[in-house]
Amino acid sequence: MGIFQVVILCLVAGLIIWLLVSNIRIVPQARAYVVERLGAYHSTWQVGLHFKIPLIDKISRKVSLKEKVIDFPPQPVITKDNVTMEIDTVVYFQITDPKLYTYGVESPMDAIENLTATTLRNIIGELELDESLTSREHINTKIRMVLDEATDPWGIKINRVEVKNITPPKDIQVAMEKQMRAERERREAILIAEGEKKSQILIAEGQKEAAILQAEAKKQTAIKEAEGQSEAILMINKATADGLKLIKDAAADDSVIKLKSLEAFQKAADGQATKIIIPSEIQSLAGLATSVKELIKE
Repeated sequence: MGIFQVVILCLVAGLIIWLLVSNIRIVPQARAYVVERLGAYHSTWQVGLHFKIPLIDKISRKVSLKEKVIDFPPQPVITKDNVTMEIDTVVYFQITDPKLYTYGVESPMDAIENLTATTLRNIIGELELDESLTSREHINTKIRMVLDEATDPWGIKINRVEVKNITPPKDIQVAMEKQMRAERERREAILIAEGEKKSQILIAEGQKEAAILQAEAKKQTAIKEAEGQSEAILMINKATADGLKLIKDAAADDSVIKLKSLEAFQKAADGQATKIIIPSEIQSLAGLATSVKELIKE
C-alpha cells in the first residue's frame, strides 16, 4: 500500500470521525429539539445525549420549555358607554408540546397578540367605564380562559394574563381626579364632624359625672351634719335625763326645785325675749327674796 493510499484512508477516516462527532447533540435542561427525517417530523429530543444521522436527520427547531412573558403594546378599546381608552396586557405562557408549537401555527407570538387584542375588545365592549376600571380580576380571568382554549392546539399553555395599565382619555382622567378630590374632602369633613361630635359627647359626659359627684358630696355632707345633730340631741337628752335622775335619786324637795326654776328663769331673763311668763311659784319666791333683802338692809 502506497503513501497516497494511506493518506486517502486517513482522510476518509477523519471525515467519518468528523461526521460522527459533528452529529452528536446534547440537549440542555428545559429545552427540546424537534427532529425531521427526510423532511418529515421524526421525533422530539428531550434532555440528554442524542445522535443525528448525517444528511438524513435535521433539527427543525430548538424550543425552550421555560415560562415566557410577553408585554403587548397598548390596545385601543371602546367600553359599553362609548368611552375609548387604551389597555396594555402582559401574558405569561409556557410551551408544553414542541411538536404542536412547531407545526401548529406559523407565528405563535403574533397569533397570541392578535387573539389577546380581539378578546380584550370583546370583554371591554360588554363593560362600562367604571366597571372596566374596577374589574381587572374578571378581565384577567376571562382573557386567560379564552387564550388557553385557543392556544391548546398550538402546544402553548397560558398560565396568567395581567392587565398592566388602563388609560382613559384625558378629560375622563380630569373628571375622575375631581371626583376623587371631592370624595376625599367629603370624607375629611365627615371625620372632622365625627371628631367634634365625640368631643362634645365626652365633655357632656364629664360635666354629668362632675355634677353627679358634687350632688353625691352634698348628700354625704348633709347626712353627716344630720347625724351630728342627731347625736348632739341624743347627748343633750341623755344629759337631761341623767340630771333628772340625779335629782330624783337625791330626793330633792320643793324648795330645791323652786330654786332650780329660779336659776332657769334667770337664764331666760338674760336673753332677748320681750315677754316672759313667770309661774306663780317663781313669783312667790321672788317676793320672798325681796322681803329677805329688805330685812337685811334694816
